[in-house]
Amino acid sequence: MVKIDHEIKLDFKDVLIRPKRSTLKSRSEVSLVRTYTMRNSKFTWTGVPIFAANMDTTGTFEMAVAFSKHGICVAIHKHYSPDQWVEFASKNPDVLKYCAASAGSGKADFEKLQKILAAVPGLNFVCLDVANGYSEHFVECVKRVRAAFPKHTIIAGNVVTGEMTEQLILSGADIVKIGIGPGSVCTTRKKTGVGYPQLSCILECADAAHGLGGLVMSDGGCTMPGDFAKAFGAGADFVMAGGMFSGHEESGGEKIEIDGRFYKLFYGMSSSTAMKKYSGGVANYRASEGKTVRVPYKGSVEATILDVLGGIRSACTYTGARKLKELCTRTTFIRCTATHNTVYGDRDLNPIRSLTNAKTKANSVGKISKV
Repeated sequence: MVKIDHEIKLDFKDVLIRPKRSTLKSRSEVSLVRTYTMRNSKFTWTGVPIFAANMDTTGTFEMAVAFSKHGICVAIHKHYSPDQWVEFASKNPDVLKYCAASAGSGKADFEKLQKILAAVPGLNFVCLDVANGYSEHFVECVKRVRAAFPKHTIIAGNVVTGEMTEQLILSGADIVKIGIGPGSVCTTRKKTGVGYPQLSCILECADAAHGLGGLVMSDGGCTMPGDFAKAFGAGADFVMAGGMFSGHEESGGEKIEIDGRFYKLFYGMSSSTAMKKYSGGVANYRASEGKTVRVPYKGSVEATILDVLGGIRSACTYTGARKLKELCTRTTFIRCTATHNTVYGDRDLNPIRSLTNAKTKANSVGKISKV
């Protein structure tokens, strides 16, 4: 019998964070650094808990170098070869602590992952990424990887409900990647009708994971820095984004010129573009669940990183959170019908601060200390 859940589920666009009294004098007093000890691997990691998505347009080695300067991570896409990993590691050994090696659930993925982890001993994070984390096949994959690599930190997903979050943690995952369909170039909800509003997804999955000592990573749906703050406020331990980090010099893809303006292609990894690139096309038994878009070229990702970090830090000052880990306990969400004024649209003619300004602040932002 068909069932309907009548409880309203919320997305980032449905809420604002209510401000609270604060003793902070400046945003510079806020620490965004977190220290986590993983439930299953027992590995202790310290850094800013943001990930660039493992798409071939954002999960690049070049992006990892830029992100590591700020203690931020990149889930490297799975299409780099073991030899490319070895070359990258030899030149950037200190960056590896902020990288995750990505893999699917197939036999070939597992064998390639084995080669990469054997060849790059400084790599700790493993990102097991599939569109449908509810399959028994994927659960067995997580168990197999945990057995093979007991000391590596496993990120596994994607799922959107508490019970499956618990299942993946008990199967060996340290961090469960949550979100189905919220991404800017994901069409899963349009093609399949399946999904879950991201804010409610975080609230429910984080509660389930934290009860077992596990962690969650919100994946997708962030369209502005304030959405990162909302995700952390809802209980996400890590936040992953793709679209916001697309279109940069460090992003994958060729820079193209159209009518005097420069763009970079950005597409979902289930799009026809990606499947033609890596699988020869879309198989007859499936449909493309991603789209391809042209993103205006944004230059270096440095300025965008600072914009995101600045927004989160500012949210902490509005709520009186001196550290990022305090934001969740100090967040009260207000349901609303509109979050911001769009009378002049939603684009800024100069959305990214100048690189000169960004570079002068990079050193102060990138310092990491345990909290």
